[in-house]
Amino acid sequence: MPAPAVLSATPGFFGWRVVSAAFVVAMFGWGVSFYGPPIFLHTLQAERGWPVGLVSAAITCHFLVGAAIVANLAGLYRRFGLVAVTRAAALATALGCLGWALAAQPWQLFAATLLSGFGWAGTGGAAINAMVSPWFDRRRPAALSTAYNGASIGGVLLSPLWVLLIGRFGFAGAMTLVGGAMVLVLWCLAGPILGRSPEAMGQAPDGALPGTAAPRPAAPPPGGSLWRDGRFLTLAGATSLGLFAQIGLIAHLFSLLVPTLGAELAGVAAGLATACAILGRTALGWLLPPGADRRRAAAANYLLQCCGSLVLLAAGGVSVPLLLAGVVLFGLGLGNATSLLPLMAQQDFAPAEAGRVVALITACSQAAYAFAPAAFGLLREAGAPWGGPAGAPALFLAAALAQLLAAGVLLGGRRPQAVIQPPSRSA
Repeated sequence: MPAPAVLSATPGFFGWRVVSAAFVVAMFGWGVSFYGPPIFLHTLQAERGWPVGLVSAAITCHFLVGAAIVANLAGLYRRFGLVAVTRAAALATALGCLGWALAAQPWQLFAATLLSGFGWAGTGGAAINAMVSPWFDRRRPAALSTAYNGASIGGVLLSPLWVLLIGRFGFAGAMTLVGGAMVLVLWCLAGPILGRSPEAMGQAPDGALPGTAAPRPAAPPPGGSLWRDGRFLTLAGATSLGLFAQIGLIAHLFSLLVPTLGAELAGVAAGLATACAILGRTALGWLLPPGADRRRAAAANYLLQCCGSLVLLAAGGVSVPLLLAGVVLFGLGLGNATSLLPLMAQQDFAPAEAGRVVALITACSQAAYAFAPAAFGLLREAGAPWGGPAGAPALFLAAALAQLLAAGVLLGGRRPQAVIQPPSRSA
């Protein structure tokens, strides 16, 4: 999704082409590796008769492997290059997800997550940030929101498409079609666009003339260690809590909606959530003032999702209007939970530290939310006898509590004197 031409300060600025490529990477990465597992959970339940807890544990393994890779993603980029890692991630995603479809025994399902988890790491949030951030400084909120909207488009397109393809071609056939398309598109896209850098092309961030970028001074973390920095710890804690709730709810939302809406309409509802994510992320990315407190914006985002979880709770598994209202409220905050992290890191840390902060927090939060599908699956099974349909009330309450805590941690870690004010976008 290219940005308007007026945003380029110099003719031929290549950064927005990189944003467009990152948009496509995010579309496939999230559409397959993030929004796919909830559909896979329902399909494996129906076709194999495996319990919710077992398949949820496989989703946890998928995300946990991804977390381990994300923690070392910068090293992989240094050794092999962004192009090679992105292509390998596309191939691993396709093969891993095909393994999900062909698994006849639980151990085969868990083995497949080793590949699919690597693929998620190379096409997820930290990867998109690594692609886009070198090209932007002042306009980074708009650039990242545009690139991350590919994630939401992936959900809008693939959530209902997975249901249709699986119904028509079977689980393995659907995986082959989508995985093959992902490998072909990303393989061809990575080299010509993602293999470029601003320095190699003689360009500066935001399309400014080389050597005219404004400096952004900031003190290094106290003691040289991020683990003793309150800003880092509160960002990591809040992101982990918020994404734990978000991934746990998403992993089970489709199967919770099916009894009331049916499989096809539940897929449409999942697409509605991601359509709302596009609206929420785009509005925040383009309208957030340069000097705004991004922690406050992120806290408000988690509170909005908390309201969505409570409305889903109030629906009681039977009220279609309340179910859809809850999906909308939850969806409006869905995209910002990911895209606000690099923006908060940019405001709280020096440029030399921001990339490392984003990668490390992404790894920490992914290691935490990797357990969310399994934890929420166990919560559903434990809550089913007393908590209404399929244990949904206990699940929605847990999600709302985690989102509320995430907002509190972010606000509690605010340090106005440490916030770096970026230059005006009009500079």
